[in-house]
Amino acid sequence: MADKDRTEAIEPTIEGAFVGTYEHALDPKRRMTIPSGWRDRVTGPKSLYVLPGVDEKCLCVLPAREMVRRLESMGHHSIADAKARRFARSLGSRTDLVDWDSQGRIRIKDELLDGAGIKDKAVLVGNFRFFEIWNPDLLKKAGVVEEKDVLEAVRHVGF
Repeated sequence: MADKDRTEAIEPTIEGAFVGTYEHALDPKRRMTIPSGWRDRVTGPKSLYVLPGVDEKCLCVLPAREMVRRLESMGHHSIADAKARRFARSLGSRTDLVDWDSQGRIRIKDELLDGAGIKDKAVLVGNFRFFEIWNPDLLKKAGVVEEKDVLEAVRHVGF
């Protein structure tokens, strides 16, 4: 099977998969470039939702279709559920919706960049359904799974 045919055959199963790690410098306007391969994986609206990291000092970036999937699970809560409303308010007010320009650059609001400690350089880390943006120094401190621990990681996430 030719490489092109093989790629077309598996394409639907990996649609939107963000994999790999990319280091980028922010330009003077604090824009960063999304890798072209990742932009090609975004189907539907060419928009990304940027949220603050939940338990780590980074940014989580979700394509619109993934955000819709996650919002559907939030929709199961009653509007009378005060705790769910507070959560949604907190998350929604801190989330940024960005589109990329013709060169694949996005501009995330300063509040989010500053909260993640991102100043002039950023590391984009694939996380399959979404990706994270890190300050390079903070990513080193947070650590990644060592090769010897991959088996445990695979079991933990049910891969």
